[in-house]
Amino acid sequence: MKPMNYKGYAARLEYSDEDQCFVGHLAGIHDVVGFHGDSVAVLRLAFIDAVDDYLASCEKLGRPPQKPHSGKFVLRLSEGMHARIAMQAEVAGKSLNQWAVDVLEGAVHA
Repeated sequence: MKPMNYKGYAARLEYSDEDQCFVGHLAGIHDVVGFHGDSVAVLRLAFIDAVDDYLASCEKLGRPPQKPHSGKFVLRLSEGMHARIAMQAEVAGKSLNQWAVDVLEGAVHA
């Protein structure tokens, strides 16, 4: 299942049997931004409203909104693994970073 996405934000979704509705939060940020809806269509609109309200609130408060991810990813490997993937990247004619991005992109879309 693909997550809901809007303006670079993704939704973390659950179903509340107690409330008999879908409950969502913005994923990947420390600020708590929630929304809910009793159908997927209503939930989608509530998600969009939540993102827009969050961005407007941040602007009103004069602080930058949190971003889900910076684009930096630190990975610790053994020296042997590092050497093997560096060799694979060189053989492919790519930087280690580009090779890793390509491999991870393939895994995400598999």
